Amino acid sequence: MGWSVFLYSQPTISTDYIAFLSHISSSGSEPTTYVEAARDKAWVEAMEKELRALEDNETWRLTPLPASHKPLRCKWILKKKYKADGTIDKYKARLVAKGFKQKEGYDFFDTYSPVTRIASIWVFLAIAALHNLEIHRDGH
Repeated sequence: MGWSVFLYSQPTISTDYIAFLSHISSSGSEPTTYVEAARDKAWVEAMEKELRALEDNETWRLTPLPASHKPLRCKWILKKKYKADGTIDKYKARLVAKGFKQKEGYDFFDTYSPVTRIASIWVFLAIAALHNLEIHRDGH
């Protein structure tokens, strides 16, 4: 069995893209733990901003933990966001619960994940407007 060599033409890469990759590769890696992130002022500010947003949006409320339950742990997801030229636009921090550790019927009873397409909302609003219906939002 012989070997064959195939030559492929190399796609040309724009100088802008090369500059973008150069900026990204020189900007350093993203931290994977809180301890790593806490050493950098930019990441600390991003985490503080996320906590303020969670409080402002009333994402949670503190309640006593039943003695038979363990608290659900959280993790920081830290990502750099880049401009088109490859320079850092902002440091983005998200605090996420480790929900995969939950047990149905013990840690939670219902799931709620509102997902919809904007086109569906437009259709809903158009039908309501066509029939002169009022729209109300439950619970708020």
